[in-house]
Amino acid sequence: MAFGIHRNQVKAWKAAIDRGEIAFLTHFWLDDRFPGAKSVTKVGCKDLEKLAAWGARYQLKKEWIHVRKDGYSHFDLLGQKQREILQKEGRLAEAKKFLK
Repeated sequence: MAFGIHRNQVKAWKAAIDRGEIAFLTHFWLDDRFPGAKSVTKVGCKDLEKLAAWGARYQLKKEWIHVRKDGYSHFDLLGQKQREILQKEGRLAEAKKFLK
């Protein structure tokens, strides 16, 4: 279950993906499959090759992309890898409230 974000943030994320950008969206998230995770960062792009190349820089495998028919395919970043990537991308401050 996702929470802690507004509809306009989701719309902005989707618009960035539609423009072919690498887009980030971090929100609170609870899933019984990942009991230690309290947040997720979705990193998406409509160009799957561009997204895969971006992910390869962080040792993310292409097959980990959540490919969606609606065009909003993305990687899900969790835990320490999430924090590490956000820091390297200069996005840690904007996600700080989700990473406590």
